[in-house]
Amino acid sequence: MTGPTGERTALVVVDVQNDFCTGPTALARFGGDPTVLDAAVAGTVRAVAAARARDVEVVFVRFTGDPEHQGAAWRSRDHALGKRPKCLEGSWGAEFHRVAPAPGERVFTKRARFDAFLGEGFEEHLGARGVGHLVLAGVYADVCVDTTARTAFQKGFHVTVLTDCTTALHLPYDDVLRFMRVVYGARTTTASDPAAWTAPALGPEEVPCIRPRA
Repeated sequence: MTGPTGERTALVVVDVQNDFCTGPTALARFGGDPTVLDAAVAGTVRAVAAARARDVEVVFVRFTGDPEHQGAAWRSRDHALGKRPKCLEGSWGAEFHRVAPAPGERVFTKRARFDAFLGEGFEEHLGARGVGHLVLAGVYADVCVDTTARTAFQKGFHVTVLTDCTTALHLPYDDVLRFMRVVYGARTTTASDPAAWTAPALGPEEVPCIRPRA
């Protein structure tokens, strides 16, 4: 596939699953104010409702961390840091949290991967549907959302990140958003203005000029 040729928008919901968003495993890993994480999930719920109301396609991406899918480097990292596998296939932790696919909405699984484009069939589905603009919501902005945004940009997709529908795990959130704006040309906006983010991909004249830091 040489790159997207369509103009359609798709909302991509990334890893809104129990082990990332609620309960002891998620809260211990997040380590910050749990209301921030709750707010990101609530924003994602609103964004999904808005997309459906405007007939914008919603695509769900889920993570499974079963050891048999982990590469050697992944296992080595987890051993060194004392990390336990998350979102095991068939477990409560792998289930979607507060939002779930409606009938007919596609779900793609990343098996011990960050990047939605490494989920089988994800890119092919976008191409078949004529999607050229991805709107990203879910967790986390500096891990799976960023990785997906990075690949999307390199493959020619326009990228929008809904800032009230995600949050960062390791890095300062504002720095993560600025990085995506400067490096990927990502548009950052909130779910509260669906007329803006459900619109077709931005043209060059609409992309704001953002000066990188010296």
